[in-house]
Amino acid sequence: MEKSKYYYDFTRNMPCDEMVENENKVPAYYVGRNGMMAKDVIYEFDLSYNIGTAVTYLLRAMRKHKTPVDCIKKAIAHLQFEIEQLENS
Repeated sequence: MEKSKYYYDFTRNMPCDEMVENENKVPAYYVGRNGMMAKDVIYEFDLSYNIGTAVTYLLRAMRKHKTPVDCIKKAIAHLQFEIEQLENS
């Protein structure tokens, strides 16, 4: 299966100490309380790519960097992509 042009293999540049021990070896900032992961929220709500990506950026915003500004800007960009797609369809 061909990967999206937006695909990023986050494990390739991630130090092992930032990974969470689970079946997917994901970064700690993607895992919330009770072990729920951002991908689980996206799946359970059957979100589109752009909305799901925006949600992921928002869920990790306060946990990944010292300031959430970059993640919030990325989320806004993906929401704008979704709006454009909806308006053009």
